[in-house]
Amino acid sequence: MAKSINGRVVVVTGASSGIGREIAKYFANNGDKVFGLARSSFEEENIKSISCDVTIKESVRLAIKEVITKEGHIDILINNAGCGVSGSVENSDIDDIKNMFNVNFFGAVSVTQEVLPFMREHGGGKIINTSSVASVIPIPFQSFYSATKSSLDIYAKALRLEVKPFNIEICNVLVGDTKSNFTSSRKKSQRDEGSVYEETVKRSVEKMENDEKNGKDPVSVAKTMFKLSLKKKLPPTKTVGLKYKLIVFLNKILPQKFMLFVVSKLYS
Repeated sequence: MAKSINGRVVVVTGASSGIGREIAKYFANNGDKVFGLARSSFEEENIKSISCDVTIKESVRLAIKEVITKEGHIDILINNAGCGVSGSVENSDIDDIKNMFNVNFFGAVSVTQEVLPFMREHGGGKIINTSSVASVIPIPFQSFYSATKSSLDIYAKALRLEVKPFNIEICNVLVGDTKSNFTSSRKKSQRDEGSVYEETVKRSVEKMENDEKNGKDPVSVAKTMFKLSLKKKLPPTKTVGLKYKLIVFLNKILPQKFMLFVVSKLYS
């Protein structure tokens, strides 16, 4: 594994646990100066913890200001902060849906907006977003999570075009089932209890969570992002794992009706 030799300044959101923590550790262990942003402070060797709620603009501004005050620039931003809510569309609480969009989508937008001027002034940079295979494969009873990641994907591709003249590269990393605390922290809609969806939701979520618990090590995501960060030019998207690369490829070439049928069988 090639190591970073420049001591790049890296900001990782959602860095206190799970995939985000592994990303922060991997970059730090390979010679980068890493600032980990999270709502809860944490201690990790070679990582500077900064308290930040990505859903609050002022919190984001102050966090990025702290990094700039210490280092003068930011080379790499990794938008990783995220949350999940499962349940039927019909019975999902609108406030839960808005909160998930605030974290998964608007949070990434907010941090990116704060970082972009400094990257532009410094002559360039890289922004890598933690997205999901669920952004291209709609998962029933995780509809709004899929929607947040799909929104993140299309936004990032448009942003890529806007900032190309400034030597700023954008990439979304599509992650599949991964072992992390994201599974246990996922909020479940209570409104489906006693509804016509109750049994189907239960089976679907159990299947999804079982796949996650037996999924890839989060270090695999960290390795993928680090390898990407060393490239001069980033691809628009990068899928983690051969299995998920195949799924994303098949989704491109097979009829949508057939792919939706397969997904319905997997999560029925």
